[in-house]
Amino acid sequence: MKLVEKDILIPAAPGHRNLIAHIQKAVELRLGAGAVPVRFATTRMDEAHYQCELGMLKGLDLYGTESLESIFRFVPRKVERTDAFNAVFLVPTGIGAEIGGHAGDSTPAARVLAAACDCLITHPNVVNASDLNEMPENALYVEGSAITRLMMGTAGLQRVRANRVLVLIDAHEVELFANDAVNAVSAARATYGLDCPTVVKLDPPICMTANFMESGRAAGVIEGLERVCTVLDEHDGAFDAVAIASVIDVADEYHEEYFRKGGEMINPWGGVEAMLTHALSLLYEVPTAHSPMLESHKVADFDFGLVEPRLAAEVVSLTFLQCILKGLHRSPRIVTDPETMREAGVITATDVSCLVIPDKCIGLPTLAALEQGISVIAVRENDNLMRNDLRALPWTPGQLHVVENYWEAVGVMTALKAGVVPGSLRRPLAATRVETRISESRESESDDAQRSTHS
Repeated sequence: MKLVEKDILIPAAPGHRNLIAHIQKAVELRLGAGAVPVRFATTRMDEAHYQCELGMLKGLDLYGTESLESIFRFVPRKVERTDAFNAVFLVPTGIGAEIGGHAGDSTPAARVLAAACDCLITHPNVVNASDLNEMPENALYVEGSAITRLMMGTAGLQRVRANRVLVLIDAHEVELFANDAVNAVSAARATYGLDCPTVVKLDPPICMTANFMESGRAAGVIEGLERVCTVLDEHDGAFDAVAIASVIDVADEYHEEYFRKGGEMINPWGGVEAMLTHALSLLYEVPTAHSPMLESHKVADFDFGLVEPRLAAEVVSLTFLQCILKGLHRSPRIVTDPETMREAGVITATDVSCLVIPDKCIGLPTLAALEQGISVIAVRENDNLMRNDLRALPWTPGQLHVVENYWEAVGVMTALKAGVVPGSLRRPLAATRVETRISESRESESDDAQRSTHS
């Protein structure tokens, strides 16, 4: 099996309406036989076209695709439950986000947003910081494809007390790096009681190669995924979540350029990691996360000196594994059975109060929020590579809130939670709109009176 990303140009829908169905139809027309979409983003839009990038899984025919649900399947919510205020916070991987584009540097934003809601649903890219993971206590650590399905109405999330985390690592040619990965697992078991049934060494390992799309967005190619699937099939029933640590093929100069440019370069590792976890989460419906392993002693011995603070967590780590172990420890169960999704305590699209994203980002979660009637808060200050105008989409009045920064985003969240129109906090306050409607009966009476006067 092979994972790749490709560029797709899709004609714009009239008025940008019914976008999910429109895009699904266009994608299916362009897919080759045996290819399954696993990840989607619109990188640039105008009145004529959508420039899109599609992550695809090829060679799945051996495993069968009959029961695999399309990432474009959409189930509209019938109501919004308001007994709790739950926010989804996304910083898409590989887009060069100023905040959250590096090593867990959107964690402060996550902690502040979490203080303004009952539950913050976020994904590994937001809080993963190598050996650090300081996600809020009321946060749910959810893989990106599971969040997409939550927003699309096809999956729910059930809180757990703890997960059995199966760990897969490369059988690294440098034994030191493999041993350090096992030591990281042992440290998690000894400190916060991680339940790890076993560590499996993959020999030969999967082949992950990082690259960049035409838009500049980080992506890659993954080959040998069937070897991971074989391991997961063999351990079926013995795990609730999957952590993978493997080498990502990145040129040595990328390492030096990334750290020496002080955060100006797009993180080359995150995009291909997201492709892997999206595919496995979709195939096995379990929480999945990936951390890179160091390629060689040469890379491990690079001396970058004092680095830009957003990159520091990566420089001080040797395994990069602890953040995903801590996140997966209590990552919620993915629920897709429609009956079970209706059970008490399962969070579904009906429970989502708002979506917080960097401005200009259009993926399936944004389009799902548009069609589900979920409020969206777009943050301008979190600049990124995407070139989309969110205001061009057909939002209902008051559904889209474009704010300058995450401080302002918290204010909008708090207003929505309180049932207060955010604009009512600003001055000048617009005049109250008054309409005069003349009923047909009143018009008829007026006509009769005019005829009577003329006669």
